[in-house]
Amino acid sequence: MCGIAGIFHLETAKPVDPARVRAMLDVMPHRGPDGSGIWTAPGVGLGHLRLSIIDLGGGAQPMLTEDESLAVTFNGEIYNFAEIRAELEAKGHVFRTHSDTEVILHGYRQWGEACVERFHGMFAFALFDARAQSLWLARDRLGVKPLHYAQLSDGSLIFGSELKSLLAHPLLRRAPDLSAVEDYMAYGYVPDDACMVAGVRKLGAGETLRLVRGRPAPQPQRYWDVSFAERSKAKPEELEEEFVALMRQAVRSRMVADVPLGAFLSGGVDSSSVVALMAEASAQAVQTCTIGFDVASLDETAYADRIARRFATDHRTRIVSPDDYGLIDRLALHFDEPFADASALPTYRVCELAREKVTVALSGDGADEAFAGYRRHRFQMQGERIRSLIPASVRQPLFGTLGRWYPKADWAPRPLRAKSTFLELAGEGSDAYAASVSVTSRGLRQRLFSQDMRSRLGAYRAEDRYIRAMAQAPARDPLDRAQYADIRIWLPGDILTKTDRMSMAVSLEAREPLLDHRLVEFAARLPVAQRIRGNSGKYLMKKAMEPYLPQDILYRQKMGFVTPISNWFRGPLSGEATAIAGGSALTKTGWFDAKMLGRIAADHKSGVADHGRVLWQLLMLDKALGRLFSL
Repeated sequence: MCGIAGIFHLETAKPVDPARVRAMLDVMPHRGPDGSGIWTAPGVGLGHLRLSIIDLGGGAQPMLTEDESLAVTFNGEIYNFAEIRAELEAKGHVFRTHSDTEVILHGYRQWGEACVERFHGMFAFALFDARAQSLWLARDRLGVKPLHYAQLSDGSLIFGSELKSLLAHPLLRRAPDLSAVEDYMAYGYVPDDACMVAGVRKLGAGETLRLVRGRPAPQPQRYWDVSFAERSKAKPEELEEEFVALMRQAVRSRMVADVPLGAFLSGGVDSSSVVALMAEASAQAVQTCTIGFDVASLDETAYADRIARRFATDHRTRIVSPDDYGLIDRLALHFDEPFADASALPTYRVCELAREKVTVALSGDGADEAFAGYRRHRFQMQGERIRSLIPASVRQPLFGTLGRWYPKADWAPRPLRAKSTFLELAGEGSDAYAASVSVTSRGLRQRLFSQDMRSRLGAYRAEDRYIRAMAQAPARDPLDRAQYADIRIWLPGDILTKTDRMSMAVSLEAREPLLDHRLVEFAARLPVAQRIRGNSGKYLMKKAMEPYLPQDILYRQKMGFVTPISNWFRGPLSGEATAIAGGSALTKTGWFDAKMLGRIAADHKSGVADHGRVLWQLLMLDKALGRLFSL
């Protein structure tokens, strides 16, 4: 696991100043505390920060072929590198190291760009081909590892693992992209196909970009996508066997490391399943850790302790307070763009705890997206059944009228927000699902934005991204379409961004076996009844793991992490709530209606309304703006 950065001149082979590449690396030392390297040639400069995991002595980067015609800087892991290496050696390739990095160089020489389809792993890399005078950027299928890039006025393209590495280049113009502000206010994060800094792009999950000197930069090419268009005809017991076999393969491949390795253990289905199969594959006790809370309703340590005892892991627990708002500035530093998923707070703490003993930790990320584990997936199915039974000519006026007249209840659990439910039933399924993943409604965003901001945004609205993804999904069922959109948008934009930034903040490599692309492809072929049955999501996964895990672990209600954000803005962060309405970076932008901001802050602090979530979004946006722009 590493950090990468570099510069490539598209028009002419201008000299690259190594000091500029060094500056791009120096702002993210957390991504590679074990070493760094810079390589330059006419028109290109590659930089690398190393967190040593495999071949500790021989895997230094940037790495070149013996004839120096190819050079690569690489972040991530190729889990099947040993098999690929053996195949390449049989074809006559000679290796000088035992690292997975060298497999990229030889794989490219043997198969060209098709090599990326052979790599199983999490990765972002840049490969320079001196003979073709080209730079080839690639990102893994699910978007576990990030890669940002931008074109500059001097004809160069710069790239880096984090946005801050691009911001370190003096020619990058720091201007805000207003559509990304709308995206962030809708989702609580900036999606992968957007960036808060205009002109900066993120290479998408499963995409490559080939830049050839003397030619304009083309659009990225997608080499992988998940398809829900097929259905497995296997029997349930056969599917359960296949699931366990695939997951066992995914877990074991991610246990290859030359440094201490462990796992996050929350006591939920996903992390417990990973630990169960790690214990099966390990002759030694698996290192596990969990974060507990000093509030009983949030604490899951008892469940994690049960799993730890069951599999005789070397388990550590640390109890922290949910009132962990002291991390706010650190979060803003590591995310660069605003990020309002408050579960980043405990994610940082569990990564911090893991790093005390291990350098690599396996996580349970990805199961909810792949196997339909979110409540919103069940609600979407139920809503679509109702829509299919009632003609639109009846449904729209009926539920539309009920929705308009029913009182708002934003404070209530989602199933009890009848106003929202009625309005969603009145519309189409994709509109309803897009609304369900929005953390701040379209109506509230419109009231928060100034008239000038609304005019500048025009017809642009963040929800259309989800609606388009669902319409274009290779799918057969509404549930398929919802999951496809989550995998394309929510997973890389929120879940994987959170895990990457928080693990890298403490120089820890996090690996996600449940996001092995073969497992994700298997899940997409499952009949709907094997994903959701009754009130149980991830049905097939839970059935398959019954021989390993207790029933009450498999079928208990998911707790999740809920921060006391609302209380913070009435207590220790009350001053921040007041500042949001006046004197903050937000007010200087002119994007927001100052009176509306003041009303939201005042109503929340007085207890008239609960605006804790939107205040948290605004606070994290304010913190990011101060770092990104001169306001």
